[in-house]
Amino acid sequence: MASVKIRGCLLVAASLLNFAFVFISGVDFIRFISFRAIYHNITGETTLCQDSIPWSEALQDHSVISSLVVDLALVAVFTIQHSLLAWSRVKQALQSVLGVLTRTAYCFTTALALQILMHFWQPVTGAPCLWSVRHAPWSIWLPLLCFSLHFLCWAIICSILILFDYPELLGIKQVYYECLSLGDPLSDKSPRAQRLLSHLRHPVCLELAVVLWFLPALSLDRLLLAATLSTYLALAHSLDKQDLEYLCVHLKSKMLLFSEPQRTADCDNNHKEE
Repeated sequence: MASVKIRGCLLVAASLLNFAFVFISGVDFIRFISFRAIYHNITGETTLCQDSIPWSEALQDHSVISSLVVDLALVAVFTIQHSLLAWSRVKQALQSVLGVLTRTAYCFTTALALQILMHFWQPVTGAPCLWSVRHAPWSIWLPLLCFSLHFLCWAIICSILILFDYPELLGIKQVYYECLSLGDPLSDKSPRAQRLLSHLRHPVCLELAVVLWFLPALSLDRLLLAATLSTYLALAHSLDKQDLEYLCVHLKSKMLLFSEPQRTADCDNNHKEE
């Protein structure tokens, strides 16, 4: 009995530590991919690029090429980790070793790969920007518009993750169910929900695409990051019409559920007035 309690405590501790690490990595990623990129333009000026240097000279610069090679390697590390651990054979092998911590390990290694990418990322400042808004009034208003749009997209992403069962995505629910001997939380979901999750573990493709591309200035290293991640997101799911129909029904039911408390409150107010 004592060993069972100790095992349960260790599982819970590992799950909560992973949640903290993933949450911190998510905040760092938002700062890295959105607000740090926009900050350079928020006053209408940018130090991301050297527009005075011609492309023919920039693409022969050793520092530019080496930075792009390092950045490409970092993106490759992330995509390989993210895909390899999602491969069914690897998942089965991890399941036999880690059990309910399989999803926790997947999220932890994903966050670790992101931290490595962000920490060692090499900005390319010795080449021109593909585009850069420098003239008033758009040099001021466009960065503010980008900031607002990015903020909205990240708010939508967080909302969608909550709707898609955030504890299960992070592996917390698996540990909770194991400690209470409830089995696999995925078994509680309907076959259509399980089918959707098997086809779409990245329910925020459109919002991430906006965040990746909608910027006042697009440097060469940001083009590399946006192009590779956009391609990966496009290839990472296999949604079909049946999945989309279920997703629409699921989202409508969630919206009705959130609106019920307001309807109940309105009815109570009406009764009181009567």
